[in-house]
Amino acid sequence: MNNVRFATSLHILTLLTYMKDELLSSEFIAGSININPAVVRKEISNLRNNGLIESKEGKGGGSRLAKPASEIRIADIYKAVKPASVLGKSNTPNPACPIGKDINQHIDNLYQDTENFLLKKLENMTLEKFTKKFS
Repeated sequence: MNNVRFATSLHILTLLTYMKDELLSSEFIAGSININPAVVRKEISNLRNNGLIESKEGKGGGSRLAKPASEIRIADIYKAVKPASVLGKSNTPNPACPIGKDINQHIDNLYQDTENFLLKKLENMTLEKFTKKFS
């Protein structure tokens, strides 16, 4: 994965789970992650669009989980951020080469198998279980 969206989203959701009785502002969350609040707001918007967070705007507003942490799988978060393949991108090989002409098909199969393995692993862990690591 070439970006930090998954880590940022997991941090946001873990913080919301840990502090479940409070509405958390993007500024507060950004302080925990040590990033710009605008980045947090962008991820909150994405997580809200994927049904994981609900938000209240204005004074006294903030965000909280849209459903219990026990019902949110880490795979749901992974799917929400739609990261690039874990193994990266394929290249554009020479189609006249005996390897180059077919390698991307085999690489794509390898990438899909890896993605399926990862999703299966992430389906087995809830946000609630992950957050208990911080208790």
